[in-house]
Amino acid sequence: MLRCCRAAAAIAAGGGRGTGSPGGRRGLAMAKSKFEYVRDFEADDTCLPDCWIVVRLDGRNFHRFSEQHEFKKPNDDRALQLMTRCAQTVMQELEDIAIAYGQSDEYSFVFKKKTRWFKRRASKFMTHVVSQFASSYVFYWKDYFKDQQLLYPPGFDGRIVLYPSNQNLKDYLSWRQADCHINNLYNTVFWMLVQRSGLTPVEAQDRLRGTLAGDKNEILFSEFNINYNNEPLMYRKGTVLIWQKVNEIITKKIKLPKEAEEKEVEVTRTKTKVVPLHCDIIGDQFWEEYPEILAEDR
Repeated sequence: MLRCCRAAAAIAAGGGRGTGSPGGRRGLAMAKSKFEYVRDFEADDTCLPDCWIVVRLDGRNFHRFSEQHEFKKPNDDRALQLMTRCAQTVMQELEDIAIAYGQSDEYSFVFKKKTRWFKRRASKFMTHVVSQFASSYVFYWKDYFKDQQLLYPPGFDGRIVLYPSNQNLKDYLSWRQADCHINNLYNTVFWMLVQRSGLTPVEAQDRLRGTLAGDKNEILFSEFNINYNNEPLMYRKGTVLIWQKVNEIITKKIKLPKEAEEKEVEVTRTKTKVVPLHCDIIGDQFWEEYPEILAEDR
């Protein structure tokens, strides 16, 4: 213990890192020569080349979080729109994200195959995405939940998966959208049985056990007069975020020749923005309409 304290005191006496003094530089040189070996314990987490890098994040214990913050069931527009706002912020703040897809309490961010961002280190991709998303969730909370106080900070976990081919990536996104449909159909029927038929959650689960998609659609239509195909696309398809060129009209003050005073004129400018879509991405139509997403030279 005494030896550790003396070593710390010696480093402090040398000026320490970032002091800008000659002593500080000597201290840094000593640290590099003697202690830099600890960097050898860091694992190499470089992502494989020529692969799509997908970072998927999920809300941690969001079942409890949604109950304590009184989310509307089966879908809360405020919560879904807040998730999308956070995802848009991630795409705007970080580099090389080609497309993102979200549903419920999850979002997937697809980094370009050729990205060299942070030397393709997996830990950098995951930590930057999750931290940016989580901080944005807290920052924008009041914009969507105006009358609901944030009771405690939300948590998100993340994972990274690499996909070598365009078809692999399309299949991954199709899997997430299919999952959205399956979960939303179940939740829509479940909460109708609880909220309108008066069943307990356990009774509703028992009623739906073993049912297929056709059975659930029949319950919705025959008992609640709900055509599932007419439910909002955001609920059934989730949200796709892509980059699009958008024309914006702004007002500028300019001084015309031979005019004494400035005049306000409307000017149209083109800006690339993150745009949300609620559409099918399982079929070919989406990819044919937006071929630039998978373009190798992006």
